[in-house]
Amino acid sequence: MTDISREQVLRSLETVTLADGKPLAFSGIVSDIFIADGKVYFSLSVPADKVEAFEPLRLAAQRAVEALPGARQALVTLTADKPAGQSRERPEAKPEAPKGNAGGKGPAKPDIPGIGSIIAVASGKGGVGKSTTSVNLALGLAAEGMKVGLLDADIYGPSIPRLLGLSGRPMQGPGRTILPMEKYGLKVMSIGFLVDEGTAVIWRGPMVQSALMQMLREVAWGELDVLVVDMPPGTGDAQLTMAQQVPLAGSVVVSTPQDLALIDARKAIAMFNKVSVPVLGIVENMSAFVCPSCGETHHIFGHGGAKAEAEKIGVPFLGEVPLAMDIRTTSDAGTPVVAGEPDGPHAKAYRAIAAATRSGLAARTSKGPAIVFD
Repeated sequence: MTDISREQVLRSLETVTLADGKPLAFSGIVSDIFIADGKVYFSLSVPADKVEAFEPLRLAAQRAVEALPGARQALVTLTADKPAGQSRERPEAKPEAPKGNAGGKGPAKPDIPGIGSIIAVASGKGGVGKSTTSVNLALGLAAEGMKVGLLDADIYGPSIPRLLGLSGRPMQGPGRTILPMEKYGLKVMSIGFLVDEGTAVIWRGPMVQSALMQMLREVAWGELDVLVVDMPPGTGDAQLTMAQQVPLAGSVVVSTPQDLALIDARKAIAMFNKVSVPVLGIVENMSAFVCPSCGETHHIFGHGGAKAEAEKIGVPFLGEVPLAMDIRTTSDAGTPVVAGEPDGPHAKAYRAIAAATRSGLAARTSKGPAIVFD
């Protein structure tokens, strides 16, 4: 495959012009350009109230880059943040927006057509089994008879493709949408389908935010009862982007029992409370280890901490999942335990959590709450 350079991409963008005739390459609105395996990623920094007016420019830039020899795909997103400053800019040139009408004070949080409810699965820190919980929760909801989608929002560390044993590149759908991958009855989207597993995604916040919105709103999800979003760990830009711009019906917070993990879980809960997203409940992962040889139960990380925390702050406790070799091995093999051993004890634990989550969701409106900042 012919290698594509950053200079080639910029030269192709010289053929795309703004409304005043200025080449896009010299406009100063092109962010960092990231190239991996013939796929080109960058964003265009535009005024928040002119996003719709810039959509034809985005499409033209995408077509120009995809016309380069060796280009497999271009992912061009729009962001209202300042550009990273690596685009070429002539000394006399200043970033300009195309002419045209644009109204409003910026985009609101419209519902995603066809999706009944969106649930965020979050954790205050990494390493607590959030992604494994997301996958098995999604499968548990599907076992409840729901039509379920799964969005991997962890841009820097996408693990859903590995957990589901999915590989390959999504196909293009109607109207330049992306068709989600499918496995075990779930519709799935992840940046891991677009970037090789061993490739580091080195993106600044604006590109991460834009990629998340594109994977959410430009994917042909079809009719879903619920979309489960595997959030990145922590409470940074990506999490706030989802909370502020996506009509979340609720969140599920995953923690291990020890105090250190619960401190971070409290931060995740506080973030959702701050932006008025209901916490549907807490899941205690790795709650206990049952020795396969002697049958003795060991509370390696303590026990009951997440349940006590749920009672303390007044949110539901959805259930606990043991630290088990079966869960680890099936996850590594791309066969989640709910799919591979649906009648086993570990699958039953996840399915009970899914049933409790569904009940909590049903008790609330499917419309996303309004985001209010004090």
